[in-house]
Amino acid sequence: MKPEERLKLIKEVGEEIIDEAELLEVLKKKEHPIAYDGFEPSGKAHIAQGLLRAINVNKMIKAGVKFKMYAADWHGWTNLKFGGDLEKIQIAGDYLIEVWKACGMDTDKVEFIRAMDVVDSQEYWKKVMRVAQVTTVNRIIRCGQIMGRKESEVQQASQIFYPCMQCADIFEFDCDITQLGMDQRKVNMLAREVAPKLGYKKPIVVSHHMLLGLGTPPATELTGIERAIELKMSKSKPDTCIFMDDSAEEVNRKFKKAYCPEKEIKDNPILEYCKYIIFEKISTLAIERPEKFGGDVEFSSYADLEEAFVSGKIHPADLKLATAKYINLLLDPVREYFIQNPRAKKLKEKVESFMEK
Repeated sequence: MKPEERLKLIKEVGEEIIDEAELLEVLKKKEHPIAYDGFEPSGKAHIAQGLLRAINVNKMIKAGVKFKMYAADWHGWTNLKFGGDLEKIQIAGDYLIEVWKACGMDTDKVEFIRAMDVVDSQEYWKKVMRVAQVTTVNRIIRCGQIMGRKESEVQQASQIFYPCMQCADIFEFDCDITQLGMDQRKVNMLAREVAPKLGYKKPIVVSHHMLLGLGTPPATELTGIERAIELKMSKSKPDTCIFMDDSAEEVNRKFKKAYCPEKEIKDNPILEYCKYIIFEKISTLAIERPEKFGGDVEFSSYADLEEAFVSGKIHPADLKLATAKYINLLLDPVREYFIQNPRAKKLKEKVESFMEK
């Protein structure tokens, strides 16, 4: 595959790429550039973390990228996940890897690394300290959104370590690319800024889209990235979030009450799931309807579906029903995996027990 073709594939993942010209140069020089993705184990996974993440990682792998997926257990510890219980956080990290295996991520071509395997290194902590030395406290606090927190919510001293550590991770693994969500943009840009000062290469930032939650968008004066973060799918709002282990009945219930205004594209989560998940996994989306409402109809592309919805040819209720059906079809192998695989089943049960306490 030519560098330009590989770039085109990566652009399908990156809602924003900084900098595209730099990325093309890396692809010309390296057959297998290294990409970093850090994930904070914090409980059950939802479809943005499971299905969408697997889709994006597989595309990057197809483009020749080698992934280093980092289970940021110590980071979650600083962020007081599971009440600051490091052992529980590490178990949640193992569970998430099983989720990715279940939903089709090409895990044989992904290197999984745990923070617990890195933190014994004095050289790693030197990197963390050097990042802190060239960064202000105010700048670090502004990076608080990478932890799912507003600036005013960064209150524990331990949380100050998190952005410094995540920035140092990028240098520790000698990464060419950081491939995370738009909500991680601030720390990735920090890494680009401090890299030349510390003698490291600037990482190319490939930020993927963040899926909307199912609820009605709250009134907000925020715009751009800040607004997208406000509206993203969140485990803290379980009724507007599709978890990877939701039953078919639960998925149907959540979709039935989901926000999907007639003929409206903006902030429409149902259309988003069709675009970013369903049409990435299937070739044809069928909507079943009684003859009096136009009968069954099929779409072979998202563009055709969107056009039909905007023109009023597809009713929101029919679209929600069809979308729920296909999401359930994609979740069925995951449900079965966690029933048939003893280790995965045990990990899932442990994480669920942590969340009940």
